[in-house]
Amino acid sequence: MSIRFHAVLFDHDGTLVDSEGQHLALWNQVLAPYDLALTQAQYKDFYAGVPTDANAVDLVERFGVKEAPTVLARLKNESAQAYLQVNAFPLMPGVRESMAQLQAAHLRMGVVTGARAYAIHATLRSHNLAAAFETVVSADDVVHSKPAPDCYLLALQRMGLQAQNVVAFEDTEHGVAAAVAAGLACVAIPTEMSASHDFSAATVTLPSMLDAVRWVLAQR
Repeated sequence: MSIRFHAVLFDHDGTLVDSEGQHLALWNQVLAPYDLALTQAQYKDFYAGVPTDANAVDLVERFGVKEAPTVLARLKNESAQAYLQVNAFPLMPGVRESMAQLQAAHLRMGVVTGARAYAIHATLRSHNLAAAFETVVSADDVVHSKPAPDCYLLALQRMGLQAQNVVAFEDTEHGVAAAVAAGLACVAIPTEMSASHDFSAATVTLPSMLDAVRWVLAQR
């Protein structure tokens, strides 16, 4: 019996890399001149796993930051780019072993994220992972980022795959919503930052990426 899935699409922040804590620190650098500092609880509840542009809009609406959202998003992206020029987000636990198991099972792989392209390419370059991924879809490639399904639909188009043969790995409610809206199965892998999210729409929720890979390989 053949395996159900032909490919796995990975989210980036919180799934491939442990970056959300650094994103909180970068946002607080940007927000300091506006006399605002986000707590970890606020970041977990409102901003983890959400694209930068949407975060900026929420900051203005929720906290009354006296700045255009486009300016806040630009400042955050500039801060992140500067950080990634000299640092790399560390890989999440089990990523390399998980990818090796998927490759051994001849599953194709891609990255689908609400992050900007510079962040993903920094990760792939720093950790020497670029050759493993067939396609990378970022917020730069679509008009509507997660939780809209556009990014996943574009990945399916690029890879020539049907949604029923692809599974997504996601760590946030927004990411799960995007994958499910595109018709994909989705394994939710919550992190400390996203543990309070609603993962009821996920196909299955598992504690680690290695558990997610075992689940994928068992779907025969």
